Amino acid sequence: MTALSSPAHRIEPPREGAADTEELARLVELLRESEARREAHLREITIGEFIVVGWRVPLLHLAGLQTLTRNEAAVLRFLGWGRANGDIGTLLNMTENTVRTHMNNAIRKLDLDGVRELNSLAGLLFLPLE
Repeated sequence: MTALSSPAHRIEPPREGAADTEELARLVELLRESEARREAHLREITIGEFIVVGWRVPLLHLAGLQTLTRNEAAVLRFLGWGRANGDIGTLLNMTENTVRTHMNNAIRKLDLDGVRELNSLAGLLFLPLE
């Protein structure tokens, strides 16, 4: 028996085990999430009770936007239309302080740096293109 054919020097193929199966399942899930994000621009996205064309929604904020409450989404929509806080409060039958509270909650949920970023995102999502 030569040194290369001895059992101590044989190279065996890697064995499949639980760790390999778990890694494969994790990779499949990552691929599914990636596909869903990539296809988001082709469909409509629901934000609160409003429907937005998918290409207007930044993928970074997709998950956060879908967690907004009805009132937070309504405030975001009016911000996108260029309305002032007082006007939004009048239109939604709430105080200006409540409008600011909904804005702050949206900023936190979307992980934004402040009101300016919220206004920019709102304009991107809801400003009419015509």
